[in-house]
Amino acid sequence: MAGKRRLTEQELALWQAVATTVTPLKPKRQKKAALKAEAVAETKPAGPQPPAKRPKSPPKGPPPAPKPVATAAPKLPPLTPYPAPGTMPGIDKRQSERFRRGQLAIEGKIDLHGRTQTEAHDALLHFLERAFKHGKRQLLVITGKGMTQSKSGILKANVPRWLNEPVFRRLVLAISQARPEHGGEGALYVLLKRQK
Repeated sequence: MAGKRRLTEQELALWQAVATTVTPLKPKRQKKAALKAEAVAETKPAGPQPPAKRPKSPPKGPPPAPKPVATAAPKLPPLTPYPAPGTMPGIDKRQSERFRRGQLAIEGKIDLHGRTQTEAHDALLHFLERAFKHGKRQLLVITGKGMTQSKSGILKANVPRWLNEPVFRRLVLAISQARPEHGGEGALYVLLKRQK
């Protein structure tokens, strides 16, 4: 059997984004409920059944107010460092192109070189929160390219995945690979949402 193919960074980021939206099933509860239903069906006598109870009359007075239905938050498409032109939700095509080409003014940058994953994750979150609070929109996140050409950098692979986590998605509107003059493969443009 041939060796398994490794996922690309883009496939990994997409998978992580989808995996965070899934709620696991609870198979034990489903099996117990099915077994209980079967046991009740088997224990019911085959003879005549008691008469059905009359439904209660409706209560007097105004009907109760309907309970508000909780709606799930809309699922956001995953952020990718290589967005197709015009596919960034929340951004018009012209601004999307300017963002991808690095033509928007960079209002802040962070360099994650030399940090552990935990340090980099926390520093990135604090940086984005501060920038959002101050109304900044276009940021540059420098991840580095990694140690060698054969091995991709850990931060380079993980930062797009982190930016798809709910704690980051509340702040981040879009990401894109930086242009060579801003770091190329070792950096990302991050576009923050506008404050409401």
